[in-house]
Amino acid sequence: MSSCVYPNIEALIDEGEPVCITLCQDEGETSDLLYCELVHKARSGESFHIEHQRCMPGDYILGISETSPVDYYLKSNRYKDMENAQKAAISLPRIEKVFRSIRIEPLKENKEKFDVLLLYLKPERAMRIIQAYAYHYGEGIPSKSIGAASICGDCTARTLKMGIGISYGCKGSRKHSGYANEEVPIGISYELLKIIEEGLKNIPATFD
Repeated sequence: MSSCVYPNIEALIDEGEPVCITLCQDEGETSDLLYCELVHKARSGESFHIEHQRCMPGDYILGISETSPVDYYLKSNRYKDMENAQKAAISLPRIEKVFRSIRIEPLKENKEKFDVLLLYLKPERAMRIIQAYAYHYGEGIPSKSIGAASICGDCTARTLKMGIGISYGCKGSRKHSGYANEEVPIGISYELLKIIEEGLKNIPATFD
């Protein structure tokens, strides 16, 4: 698939490339990197095809494991007590296990339909994605964030269910994958890409 299919979306990116996420049924590899690290590397042109990755909460959210991250969350001091750790774990979006592996690759390397397009944008550029959505629907995006499970949860699992997901990042993704402090990650489902692309073409410029 040519990387010029979504020129208005790609024009929002200051650094790196859009990243395609595809849920597959064929065999993949086990990675010793975190899902967010793999996505970040794909921004620079690398491609991966995995069945497992190193982040335990990520495995749960991606539908790879059935083990809830509640104990991990409590021990990490992210939440003040077990009750709140349980509430946080329950609130996480999850992918239902209907696939075997995940392909992670730059848009320019993709040759077929994918499931989610992941972008890292400065706030003003992310705002334009939201405005492009509102151009068609007259309402805000159906997204929320708990400051955890950013790339795997907010921008992948939630995007698969809701069509679009924006995040402010999480401790793991900002620490390990190294995207800039001034960047926010956002996921757009394949089905919404043409709608967002058209919206970007029609909405007013931010600065006139």
